[in-house]
Amino acid sequence: MATDVAPELARLGRCGTVLAVKIYRVSADPAQWPVLPCLDHEAMLHQHVAPHVSAYVREPTLAEIHEIGVYPATQRVVVDTISTIGEFSELSHQRLLAAIRTEFPGYRIAVKHPSWWRGERRVAEACRAQITLRDVLVGDPSDRLKRQIEKLQMVGALMEKQSRVASWGVRTITGPLLAGAGVVLYSVLAALAPTFGIGNVTMLQYSIIGTLGAIFLYYGLKAVQLTDMANRVWKRASEYSLILAERRRLLDYQGK
Repeated sequence: MATDVAPELARLGRCGTVLAVKIYRVSADPAQWPVLPCLDHEAMLHQHVAPHVSAYVREPTLAEIHEIGVYPATQRVVVDTISTIGEFSELSHQRLLAAIRTEFPGYRIAVKHPSWWRGERRVAEACRAQITLRDVLVGDPSDRLKRQIEKLQMVGALMEKQSRVASWGVRTITGPLLAGAGVVLYSVLAALAPTFGIGNVTMLQYSIIGTLGAIFLYYGLKAVQLTDMANRVWKRASEYSLILAERRRLLDYQGK
């Protein structure tokens, strides 16, 4: 049976206003907040992730938005600044950390920062160009908001197709080009062996082939990075769509 995280959410509620809840192998009351699965960790089938609850919280002093994850079993709190890029200031961040230390004594507190390699700021820029997290959480849950989320989903799908083109392009040309370059280099440089010495020519051959291999490896990794970024844009749009659906469900429930 999944652990009820009502006590942890009550503590988070004293840090600010809980706007939406993401759960992973725990349970939360769907009558109080928009509740959705934690898509980031549901997708990590190859990793073991401790059960936890994450919440989007509006810090009371400056009304800025933060994401806080609570791991009850390991007594750990993680403040995720990636999903909330552009939604908070440093002052609000420090005030939130102070509130967390008060409400979660004995817990280890960590702050998760954006990664340059994973292009997380670029992902945030792509998402915010279509819709902001604040609009999704506190804006009017109208059809206009739904259309903005659909636009973001289209952008994510297009980015994923572009990354596939880059990936297949690298895969297609790497093998034949390296093979052709190897044949040409070994044929041409072999003729220079009597002049420069077999050891120097061999070292030059290995260096050129190694350099070409490193270049193609770089472009292959860039293609993987683009695919990962596209997936995260699509995943962010899916999360926004779930939040909107949950907010509408709550409005219908409260209206009855």
